Amino acid sequence: MPKVLYVEDDELLRMVTSLALEDAGYAVVEAHDGHQARWLLDQEGGFDFVISDISMPGGMSGLEVAQAAQAARPGCRTILVSGYATSQLPALPDSVIYLGKPFRVQDLIDTLGAAG
Repeated sequence: MPKVLYVEDDELLRMVTSLALEDAGYAVVEAHDGHQARWLLDQEGGFDFVISDISMPGGMSGLEVAQAAQAARPGCRTILVSGYATSQLPALPDSVIYLGKPFRVQDLIDTLGAAG
């Protein structure tokens, strides 16, 4: 079962999306911000995918989470999500996949399938 670290500061969105991902066959570990995500990457590791919002409170962005995921496990696939258009965001690394908000959960599941 593929292991996913899902980083989202919106509690309701995090809960609903995690349940849908679990129903689709993914083992999901949740983080509410970038700092918790980084701690989980260091402590648990072994994530096949990291899905992270780009803009989060607490001073650590999804871009930094993506960098930490690659450092913890090279080859870990990272999907960054945001309500901002890509033209409003800093340049994204080639190693990440961008998914705009709002998205349908099935779009996220399809993106994971294509990335795997």
